[in-house]
Amino acid sequence: MTQFILQRLNNIDWSLDFGQLLALGVLVLWLRAIWPSQDLRALAKDKKLQSRAWLAAFAINALWLMNASITSGMHLHFLGLVTLMLMFGWRLATLITLLPVMFFSTFVVQQPFEFAIYMLLMTAMPLFLCFLVYSQVFKYLPHHLFIYIFCSAFINGFTSILFYMLPWAVWLWLSSDYDWLYITDSYLLLIPLLGFPEALLNGMAVTLLVVYRPEYLYDYSDKTYFDTSKE
Repeated sequence: MTQFILQRLNNIDWSLDFGQLLALGVLVLWLRAIWPSQDLRALAKDKKLQSRAWLAAFAINALWLMNASITSGMHLHFLGLVTLMLMFGWRLATLITLLPVMFFSTFVVQQPFEFAIYMLLMTAMPLFLCFLVYSQVFKYLPHHLFIYIFCSAFINGFTSILFYMLPWAVWLWLSSDYDWLYITDSYLLLIPLLGFPEALLNGMAVTLLVVYRPEYLYDYSDKTYFDTSKE
């Protein structure tokens, strides 16, 4: 076991280039802009919330370890980001993914300084865009439990794959030797194959939370989705 760990550590590429440094700077600016001070204060005071955050980070990390790399840079794995967003809010969810992304870039990709670009394109951008979808669903569609589960969790789970794989494909096209046709045929064509299970995963997780642990959801309220007096 020790020899296996040492071998994995020896294979890690610790080189740092200007692009990685630039991505790190952009990530720092983004985290500063979205810093969830109020959520962090609530987290510091609530031991149970802290436990849920650690368990969520562990679950996300385990989910990403089921990674199927087509070729270098083309990773296929479930995200679980929509459930994380609905549990903790998109700002705190972004911070929670710091550790899983760090683990993924160090021990799966074996390039620790790729951390920033993975963080930006794998979690920060998809979480923000999924939050926009969620906010528009809440604003324009009826406040019904079915809509909350189907649109905010199921459909949003599918879009999270789009919000990750499309920008990542563009990044691969700009930063690697892959041409766009190869990326399309080998990577983007797999979006439906990954998107529907991702949607099902998030939809089922949120359904279970609504039924058994609605207090675990960030801004869910039975009064909002079950109050028939408004109709």
